[in-house]
Amino acid sequence: MKCTYDDGLRVDYTGSLHISKGKDVDLVLKAEDIPERYKEELEGAVRHNSCGELKSTALKVTDAVGSYIP
Repeated sequence: MKCTYDDGLRVDYTGSLHISKGKDVDLVLKAEDIPERYKEELEGAVRHNSCGELKSTALKVTDAVGSYIP
């Protein structure tokens, strides 16, 4: 599922997750690197065909991943 938002954010989830926003953000996570608790939310967004849910979860993932970067 691919979604593009008015603020320039793009989210593409097909098992792996690609989040981009202009030249400032370009994050790609393989399916095995996505925290399990978020995989379920991402799959739910796809089932519901909801770009709103996809964006919300993508932002949670970026926060979680950012907290692992030293």
